[in-house]
Amino acid sequence: MTIAQELDSQEDISKDVIFPPGDLYSDEPPWETELHMQQLILLLECLKLLWRDRNDFYATGNLTIYYNTQQLKSRHLSSPDFFVVLKTERKIRKSWVVWEEYGKYPHVIVEMMSESTAKTDKGLKKEIYQDIFRTPDYFWFDPYTQEFAGFHLVDGKYQPLLANEQGHLWSHQLGLYLGIYQGLLRFFTPVGQLVPTPEETAEQAEQRMEQAEQKVERLAVKLRELNIDPDII
Repeated sequence: MTIAQELDSQEDISKDVIFPPGDLYSDEPPWETELHMQQLILLLECLKLLWRDRNDFYATGNLTIYYNTQQLKSRHLSSPDFFVVLKTERKIRKSWVVWEEYGKYPHVIVEMMSESTAKTDKGLKKEIYQDIFRTPDYFWFDPYTQEFAGFHLVDGKYQPLLANEQGHLWSHQLGLYLGIYQGLLRFFTPVGQLVPTPEETAEQAEQRMEQAEQKVERLAVKLRELNIDPDII
């Protein structure tokens, strides 16, 4: 059989395959605490601001990932607290439906642990992300106890990530460190600089402007001391 004939045969078979509906809404409970919600928003805002010029990723949180029909029947849903998919279209989605996304699973997952979810995050969810999703980078963080750990997929198994001197863990997929700053999980650049929030970025811009204005004013004073009018230069 030629390649063309084989492709035609596969196309005929695919016509008989009935896929589940792809236009599925997320079906997740609300956040346990306000602090957990603030942590999610913080990660999302920082990453989206850092990658504001990129359109090849999807980052969100508390959104259902639909990955097989058995899952739909059993209502055994999976919703990472925060996840990032690379090399995909940046657009709004109702949920992440794997069979509608060319079979793509998250490249990075972060679970915001709590006393009631710790066992699942460290057990069942870790197994799903390792064995089914094959997610390369998996992290968990408890904003109350400050427990923080990360794993990278090596030969199909999660291996613990080793922290650097600052206690930060490297995400191979994001090209960023994750670490605790003022009690919350934040992103850091490869050289260790904190990835700012939109508010912090605005404050930094305002500070730079004030510093520039102060420098101009000091220069004007010096010129006047030399009997030079700075307004006519």
